[in-house]
Amino acid sequence: MHLRLPKSTTTRMAVVCVAALLVSSCEAQVWGSPPATQNTPQAPVVTPQASLPALPEAPPEPPTATLDGLDVRMRQATADAAKSGADIEAVVLDRDTGQLVSNGSNQPFPIASVVKLFIADDLLLQESEGKTTLSPADRKSLEVMLRSSDDSAAQMFWDRSGQNAIIARVKARYGLAGTTAPYNGHWDVTQSTAADLVRYYDMLLNGTGGLPPAQANVIMTNLAQSTPTGTDGYPQRFGIPEGLYAEVVAVKQGWFCCWSGANQLHVSTGVIGPDRRYVMALSSLDPVSAAAARETMTQAVKTMFPGGKI
Repeated sequence: MHLRLPKSTTTRMAVVCVAALLVSSCEAQVWGSPPATQNTPQAPVVTPQASLPALPEAPPEPPTATLDGLDVRMRQATADAAKSGADIEAVVLDRDTGQLVSNGSNQPFPIASVVKLFIADDLLLQESEGKTTLSPADRKSLEVMLRSSDDSAAQMFWDRSGQNAIIARVKARYGLAGTTAPYNGHWDVTQSTAADLVRYYDMLLNGTGGLPPAQANVIMTNLAQSTPTGTDGYPQRFGIPEGLYAEVVAVKQGWFCCWSGANQLHVSTGVIGPDRRYVMALSSLDPVSAAAARETMTQAVKTMFPGGKI
């Protein structure tokens, strides 16, 4: 991740949790085995009276609303973080029930390396439409960009695909009203909101953002193999991965110093659960050391989800 001092901007940081893990579409489903054959005399068949109506089938049970109480814990996590000077925002979506929990006013913030999702999405759509061809080297660069947040790969694809035009195309396809292209042309100061990032993941997974399933799976497969550190050596397990340590996650992280003064910026986003049920986005602006800022963000997630599980 680039370390730069962008123009001072009043920004609230957003946390989004959004969560879930990649499940292969080809995974075999086991529904049980037939009973063993026995040489037992069969009971006589009794024909029911025609006048007895068939019993209606029971309606399917609705998904369990596991986010109940999260709003209270999210407010507590926000208040605890504020004691150390951190300004965080968080959004969590249950994709099964549609339940959305947020802690803030959903103000835009720079998303740092999380913009690499948009760069990859736009590039993979171009490939699916026959507008570009990805070489083996390109595919390797894309993989390292998503898994290990490689900046050189991001810059190459950013320049190749039209820079700010990438953000305009992704914003239009996904309806990201709170997302804006970088004011200075540097991809890492693209701004978005926690709600927009959660919306992006949800639409990426259900296909309504326009990216074909095969290409969306490329993104999610790589996020599920996020490395402990980026190619620049920066730890990228803060927030969702360390906070939801008992869950399977697929994440894209972002960070840099400094924004709006000497504040550390950290962004943690992703999909949670083997069935990709939950999406979360979380951001933090913290006037402390990088290590302390990472720990504050991780603790916020742990407060929201005690036991490291949703």
